[in-house]
Amino acid sequence: MRIAIIGPGALGCLLACRLSCASGKQSDVLLIDHRPERAKLLDEQGIVCESDGEKHRISLPVSSTPEHATPPDILFFCVKSHDLEESLTFVAPLLSPAGLIIFMQNGITHLDLEHADWLQGIPVFATSSEGATLLEPGHIRHGGSGHTHFGFLTPRSKPENERLQVLTALLQKGKIAASVSNDIRSRLWAKLFVNVGINALTAIYSRTNGRLLTSLDTLSKLKTLVKEAEQVARASGITIKEDPVAATITVCERTAVNTSSMLQDIRNCRPTEIDSINGAISRLGKELNIATPANDAVIAQIKTIEAGYNAP
Repeated sequence: MRIAIIGPGALGCLLACRLSCASGKQSDVLLIDHRPERAKLLDEQGIVCESDGEKHRISLPVSSTPEHATPPDILFFCVKSHDLEESLTFVAPLLSPAGLIIFMQNGITHLDLEHADWLQGIPVFATSSEGATLLEPGHIRHGGSGHTHFGFLTPRSKPENERLQVLTALLQKGKIAASVSNDIRSRLWAKLFVNVGINALTAIYSRTNGRLLTSLDTLSKLKTLVKEAEQVARASGITIKEDPVAATITVCERTAVNTSSMLQDIRNCRPTEIDSINGAISRLGKELNIATPANDAVIAQIKTIEAGYNAP
């Protein structure tokens, strides 16, 4: 089974390393990078993965020319939500009607791709709680194991379901817990609740996840953000299997020393995923006539911070 992974970030490199080791054939897994100079570097030096105090260097093919590659059976998109459209255009030569396209983005805005007639391939949506940090290009630290869920939003054929099961088995062989979910939409929303409550606040207050719980002010704001999202979800007919506020607080406790992806983006003056996370709640709230003042406020604050990147 041929696999291509778009995006040499923390998660993309982690998946590439684990899948390459599990398959036993380096040529089965291809990492795609849109930057030619970085792709050349990673292709030559390999990917370094730190885990449990040990370092392993994995050699696998890295390319910046998707037009020269064979369309894979499975194509992972491990890029930020705001880079997804451009990435789809970049790797268009790798898309094929029978290929599985796995979207690993935060938020829910990318779910619209389920009904995109122009998309060449079968969309699969995924959420992962694997903890990985990019230390430098091609060098990651696996900070903690989680679980990766895959699923179709609409019923698919038996062969397509079987191929997804083969992928999860390969990931498990590579020591990444993975399974196929019959209700991936609910799992995506469950992660969205957590991101809604944590990401923007950590970026605004420049705090690690755990420090959001040490202040009554930020804890109160966290609860309000998540409760607004829960109200929007229920009005949208989303199945909620556990208390979103309690689950978000638990994640803060378990990842107390983590620096959220949005805070990392702010510190590095990069665009954030605010539009796909809190922005999704705000837009749906407007459509459903549900007020989301707390989410609207943090969106405005993050936008102000982003606007100041190039300020004197």
